[in-house]
Amino acid sequence: MSLLMPSRPIVINPDLAFSIGLNEAIALQQVNYWLKETTSGLERDGVRWIYNTNEQWLEQFPFWSESTLKRTFTRLKTLGVLKIEQLNKSQRDMTNYYTINYESELLDEVKVTKSKSSKCTLPSGQNEPMEGVKVERSISSKRTALIRSNCTDVLTENTTENTTENKTPSCPVAPQPDPEVLITDNGFLVLTHLNQVSGSRYQKSKTSLENIRARLREGYSVHDLQLVIDLKHEHWSGNDDQYQYMRPETLFGPKKFESYLQSAARWESKGRPKRQDWEGQRKSSELMRVSGPDKAIPAGFRGAR
Repeated sequence: MSLLMPSRPIVINPDLAFSIGLNEAIALQQVNYWLKETTSGLERDGVRWIYNTNEQWLEQFPFWSESTLKRTFTRLKTLGVLKIEQLNKSQRDMTNYYTINYESELLDEVKVTKSKSSKCTLPSGQNEPMEGVKVERSISSKRTALIRSNCTDVLTENTTENTTENKTPSCPVAPQPDPEVLITDNGFLVLTHLNQVSGSRYQKSKTSLENIRARLREGYSVHDLQLVIDLKHEHWSGNDDQYQYMRPETLFGPKKFESYLQSAARWESKGRPKRQDWEGQRKSSELMRVSGPDKAIPAGFRGAR
């Protein structure tokens, strides 16, 4: 059976993917579908909001894991193109509602097109032969490709008139950077931020960068890792027993990083409150969830013990 669109496909605008990233473009296009093509959701202050549970989103994106889904929506919110809010007043209703910030410059076709055109590209329609193609594949999913192309000149058509020859040099294909080099460079940014925030002096060593690089390989952004640093600095500062864990192996270890990041995203969405304010909000919320009605019979009434 053919895999060629037996059902409604997810259509992606290349300019949108260029502007905000491929995964982000896929998710945002689907939110746009729910907002524009369905009657789902609700309207609040003239703005339409829709909601889906994580399970419902994953049914629409079966090629993603739950962590990829959450990371993509967090990234969209950070970029300012997606708004995520809990509109219901009830403390027990934590449903997330979604709407698109259509005023964002990242969605402005003119500005995105201008940004693309400012980059060095080959002339439209030119199909030059590629030379010296070398592709290396490893056992894992990592692969590097190096494609070199000669820089050629595009000449204007000669006419019978004696005109000045006009040459427009095209741009050579830029060599692709090694992904591991980019990951390491981003790891340095995260480690530098940790040193600046905590006053530590972690060196750019394999031990310090191991867990940082691992999380970056999984697709987490520099902002994600720096956000966890900021959260834990705010919450552990002043407590020496806790602050000793302001270290790469604890902050970015595979067992706890995901939960740290989810807490950090909620913390940022609340405006990064101070530790005492944040803990007060959490305890109040937990109390509302676990405490039930007081069924004790007051003294002096029938049935009282």
